[in-house]
Amino acid sequence: MATVAFTAPHFKASEVALEILKEGGNAVDAMVAAAATIAVVYPHMNSFGGDGFWVIQKPGEAPVAIDASGKAARQADIQWYRSRGHSAIPNRGPLASLTMAGTVSGWQKARDYAESLDGVAQPLPLSRLLGPAAALAREGITVTQSLQAASVKTFEELSSNEEFAKLYLNQGETLKAGEQLTNPALADLLDGLAERGLDDFYRGDIAKVLASSLEKAGSPITLEDFESYHAEMLEPLTTTTGKGQLFNMVAPTQGVASLIILALYDRIYQDSWNETERVHHLVECIKQAFIIRDTYVTDRSRLKAEWSTLLDDAFLDDLAKKIDSEKALPWPHVAKPGDTIWMGALDKDGMMVSFIQSGYWEFGSGQVIPEYGLVWNNRGLSFSLDITHHNHLAGGMKPFHTLNPAFALLEDGRRFSYGTMGGEGQPQTQAALFTRHIYDELPLTEAIAKDRWLLGRTWGDVSNNLKLEQGLYQSMGAALSELGHDVAEVPGLNEMMGHAGGIILSPDGSVQAATDPRSDGAALTAEV
Repeated sequence: MATVAFTAPHFKASEVALEILKEGGNAVDAMVAAAATIAVVYPHMNSFGGDGFWVIQKPGEAPVAIDASGKAARQADIQWYRSRGHSAIPNRGPLASLTMAGTVSGWQKARDYAESLDGVAQPLPLSRLLGPAAALAREGITVTQSLQAASVKTFEELSSNEEFAKLYLNQGETLKAGEQLTNPALADLLDGLAERGLDDFYRGDIAKVLASSLEKAGSPITLEDFESYHAEMLEPLTTTTGKGQLFNMVAPTQGVASLIILALYDRIYQDSWNETERVHHLVECIKQAFIIRDTYVTDRSRLKAEWSTLLDDAFLDDLAKKIDSEKALPWPHVAKPGDTIWMGALDKDGMMVSFIQSGYWEFGSGQVIPEYGLVWNNRGLSFSLDITHHNHLAGGMKPFHTLNPAFALLEDGRRFSYGTMGGEGQPQTQAALFTRHIYDELPLTEAIAKDRWLLGRTWGDVSNNLKLEQGLYQSMGAALSELGHDVAEVPGLNEMMGHAGGIILSPDGSVQAATDPRSDGAALTAEV
């Protein structure tokens, strides 16, 4: 007997994936089925018209990473926008739809990799993986409180978009929790992919429809951009601490920041710290990591020579010396918004997956391809139209990404797949759940559920303060303020803190799986 597990921020995705695992399917196939499902049931958080990143690890082998993020359209450059009267990329609409959607290509790349491995269950038919999502899209989903909140939040920007209103408004009004929502056109897209293969999204009839719709609307994306796109298999970034070897995504993601935070914390950590001291030092590690991130992270072809040294011991040792135990570093900082989903999987053969999928802002660009009920991403907003900026827009380049799925091979033999949504908060929440579970030895469920913090601005908020959920604010807000932190209280179990999750497999075969009470998720296990 072996234990299989899956965790996702919406219970339907977990249920669909667990059935795949119970049938003997591998972790990659379970993730593809869940990725399709969650794009239907959590449409504000992710989309087939967005990006994906994978970390996959088979027992005894080095983890691999898949970058399924989109490049800017070939004709999309600074002059293209300037000539249309724009000094910045518009937040929504066709001009915000400037990067290719990579996640579907990532599904295929992951399936190809799993099929190449010995000792892993062979891939199931696409119709089995995509069928549940198609049925939900056609028959209807129940609107969650999270989806209702996103509908309210985006109403002013997106309600005038006729095609978006048809899909994601109810007769011109915002969605309400408990209502039913159907998207039969999206079901048709899933049926088409199941019948003709995932590559049809890029080099088939589906691609032609998608490209034609985007181009007609005024997006710079063309069919050539679809046909030339392929997800990439890469080695993940890694660093070793006293707790084990940690892995995360390469540029253009902020994975390096997530690793730097934990590497710094490991260097300065003291068992004698109280909880306030632990939070203070983590926040100070986060600040140092974000300064590095915002200086260096860009398209891989643009990385500076110093990039190769950012996880070196000497560099991290010097960075750790900048952290003051008695005083907070002043912090005005331009934060990165984003809404995303993270999911984790464990199959009967011990293969584990850490996966993240996103359309960037809630409902992405809001640009709808009506033939397929598909909303495109607006990840290209991470580009600058300032030619001197290290993330300036150019055709074929990838923008900065907040997305970064995490994985760890721990010193005690445990293997840990973990992550979260939350844009700017992703590295912070990863650090919170990792340190609470691994250093503080809290149960994984408690490490995730416990009150959290968020340093920086969220979309629609101009403050760059340290936001503390209510219980944390009451217990340590005054002490952190005395250290120089600009603290603010927010309600507990706040969605702005992300939807975290994790799966841990111990050497004895025991499994912990957890999801975030801030989401609509489920962490499910079964014996097979």
